[in-house]
Amino acid sequence: MSTKLADRLSVVVPSATLAINARAQELRAKGIDIISFGAGEPDFDTPTNIREAGIAAIEAGRTRYTAVSGIAELRTAIAERSTRERGVAATAANVVVTVGAKGALFNLALALFEPGDEVIIPAPYWVSYPEQVRLVGATPIFVPSTLERGWKLDPADLARALTPKTKAVILCTPSNPTGAAYTPDELSAIAEVLRTHDCWIILDEIYASLVYDGFDQRSLLSVAPDLAPRVVIIDGVSKTYAMTGWRVGWSIAPIPLSKAMEMVQSQGATSTATPAQWAALEALRSPPLEFEQMRSLFQLRRDRLVEGLRNIPGVRCGTPEGAFYAFCDINEWIGRRTPEGTVLTDDTAVAAWLLDKAHVAVVPGAAFGAPGHMRLSYAVSVENIDKALARISDAVAMLE
Repeated sequence: MSTKLADRLSVVVPSATLAINARAQELRAKGIDIISFGAGEPDFDTPTNIREAGIAAIEAGRTRYTAVSGIAELRTAIAERSTRERGVAATAANVVVTVGAKGALFNLALALFEPGDEVIIPAPYWVSYPEQVRLVGATPIFVPSTLERGWKLDPADLARALTPKTKAVILCTPSNPTGAAYTPDELSAIAEVLRTHDCWIILDEIYASLVYDGFDQRSLLSVAPDLAPRVVIIDGVSKTYAMTGWRVGWSIAPIPLSKAMEMVQSQGATSTATPAQWAALEALRSPPLEFEQMRSLFQLRRDRLVEGLRNIPGVRCGTPEGAFYAFCDINEWIGRRTPEGTVLTDDTAVAAWLLDKAHVAVVPGAAFGAPGHMRLSYAVSVENIDKALARISDAVAMLE
């Protein structure tokens, strides 16, 4: 029997984040104390009432298949929340509950993109955006941004990237990996460009509740409601409610596209785990106090990490407006020699060296389309942030 795999896999690379986490786990298994800034998930436990709702669903026998698009109660709650927060009416018919927000993006790629299509992705970007586009035969088109611009898409650059082949533009705000978030004025400028081109607008807003310093977080949909007929919202409970392992996300889209994504899901995942959907419903109905406490802790950690990184020679780091990532320029470390005699040729080599020498796991910027940088998730205790900063500083001091 032939072992040849599908040619489509030749254009896809494994997740660098998961690879770093796997290597960190290997070292931990050997008894080494590894501090990991790699994983994009809160380190808090899922709140008690949400856990109990999942258990109660199991005890009540809610363990069978649901409708492909999710239980009606959850879809209605999602639509009501979106209408309230974004100011544009949504109904349960616009919602498909998915296996995480990544599942929603994958359904969308299969339903929408095909060979010959171009999908514009601002860089730095979340690692799965281009890989999902490539898997279905479409072409990712990267539009770079810079630390000096706050890692935000320049509307003029977007305008130049749009072509007759552009099927969609993906915008993640707040961003993974940079934490950059767009102000209402910045979103309005992007919307003005998008009005000139007939393409889909995919808004990944999974981190929308995690913003700091009183940042005025808005959706492009609320800033430009006239674009609603071609806007898709991607969201979920993973980040805000510390529910990454529950795997509940969703899409909110115009009904024809929503039905197409539902059809894709019917032949893939069937539906999201039933008890997890009931737990997600409890999350959406929960009072905000506990989540505000999580957000406040993230802001404290952000401030501690960013300040510490800026005190390490050779690091440039902006202040992220949201999410829980710091994205740092480490180009000054590249080309230097380690005490072992190895030249750090790129950011991937830097990340490998920090893991082996300082026992700190970071993700190289090349994975996000920004070589010469590194991403650190501050979903880590303040104690471990301080310990890791000291380790990194000591290791960098040894470079020649």
